[in-house]
Amino acid sequence: MRILHTADWHLGKMLEGRSRLREQEAVIDEIVDIVQKENIDVVLLAGDAFDTVNPPADAEKLFYEALSRLSDYGKRHVVVIAGNHDHPGRLSAAAPIANMHAITLLGFPTDRVQQIYVPSSDETLMIGALPYPSESRLNELLAEECDEALLRARYDERIRAIFAKMNESFREDAVNIAMSHVYVAGGATCDSERPIELGGAYTVSPASFPTRAQYVALGHLHRPQDVKHAVMPARYAGSPLAYSFSEAGYSKSVTIIDVQPRCAPIISEYLLSKGRPLVKWRATDGLKQVYRWIEEGRDRDAWIDLEIDVEQSLTLEETHRLRKLYDGFVHIRPNYLKKEEIVREVHTDVPIETLFTRFYERQTGGGKPSEEIVQLFLQLVAEEDE
Repeated sequence: MRILHTADWHLGKMLEGRSRLREQEAVIDEIVDIVQKENIDVVLLAGDAFDTVNPPADAEKLFYEALSRLSDYGKRHVVVIAGNHDHPGRLSAAAPIANMHAITLLGFPTDRVQQIYVPSSDETLMIGALPYPSESRLNELLAEECDEALLRARYDERIRAIFAKMNESFREDAVNIAMSHVYVAGGATCDSERPIELGGAYTVSPASFPTRAQYVALGHLHRPQDVKHAVMPARYAGSPLAYSFSEAGYSKSVTIIDVQPRCAPIISEYLLSKGRPLVKWRATDGLKQVYRWIEEGRDRDAWIDLEIDVEQSLTLEETHRLRKLYDGFVHIRPNYLKKEEIVREVHTDVPIETLFTRFYERQTGGGKPSEEIVQLFLQLVAEEDE
């Protein structure tokens, strides 16, 4: 049996107000091509299909079109669970009609194992699929005290119990897979993930996974990575696109699992290439260096986070010109070079209002502070001294 594991599509997600929908369409086309080319029997989507609990209509349309294509209109099984970004009730609302097309949609946590006969491999898949299990979705209060260590222990204990119940339904003559959307202790995070661990409370130990599972398919972390210290192979597939600049330079992929009953799986990573990369620029030589990079066509198809060394503030006209020359600039952040000089002046006998005026002029590119602003600054200094 060949299984493709993907996760964290975050359909409808924006990048500082910029739509990524066209990129998401392109990467879903790529995943569909991989499924067909690699003769995949089952597709697993481990949560966060959407970026919000109330996604835009275009994102929902793309989601259902993707499921239809991945299932080959009912010829291939697809299993989807809700992540912390998804609305569990809304996701599972379409389950009755989805089931008729070999698509399983699971919104709320359950310990029931799904039994799926896969005709293309003539094998049975036992899939222990656990959608994002928060306290509210479990409909349980795990600890009455506001004690993080206690809540973490109780939470891990509860998840372990769910997986143990699933373990009882796994069979020797079937392919046994577990799937969930959780944060496993030790995972490498990035800025585009909405934290679910609550400072460490909603954290699961790798030892809590069902011992009879041949593979654990995980969602939530956006960097593709194996789970350390797990008894069986367990992996985060990662998001198909980079969603924050903390992911700059990281490859995106889907995971393919070749597995048979009673056999260890063969796991491979299939790299994705669609979507605009997220790139960081640091212009140490000022605006002229940025203009040269633009003229050279550097990172032409990327989203850019630009940090530029300057001695004076960028004018509004300069910022507008940069964005007009290249629409990929997401952030343009000046890095002022004269901060050390300003700090040294503080140790002289120059009146503080004069120092403030000089600082204001440097930060604004020559602007003069009004008398009201100067008096407000002096008032704040006086309050701090008191």
